[in-house]
Amino acid sequence: MKRIILTCAALLLSSQALAEDCANANTQIEMNTCAAGQYKVADAKLNETYQNALQRAAPAQRDLLKQAQVAWITLRDADCALISSGTEGGSMQSMISSQCLMDKTHEREAFLASLLQCEEGDVSCPLPPAN
Repeated sequence: MKRIILTCAALLLSSQALAEDCANANTQIEMNTCAAGQYKVADAKLNETYQNALQRAAPAQRDLLKQAQVAWITLRDADCALISSGTEGGSMQSMISSQCLMDKTHEREAFLASLLQCEEGDVSCPLPPAN
């Protein structure tokens, strides 16, 4: 439990510092770096939520969740390759790709987080309620 709290605190502090740095980004390299950093923070949060969902899931659901996550990663990567293809070879491509990855990651994290909010008796929600 302490590890989760420390991780959340570190992510919160690093995301606040990153937001301040990114607000002052002036060059494309700085903007690319900021976008990559923001994606990294979002990915860490997604991974934490995914692990929590795996722990809560019944054994058969774990396999389904893993399959869904692999399929989602494939779709996310294909979508972001398409989104960033308009800037292929340009200095903005990595920023556009990172922003897409971050947006898709936020969406997926929100979806997985919603599965962790299941209430007793909600048959439309596959994970059991928290104890």
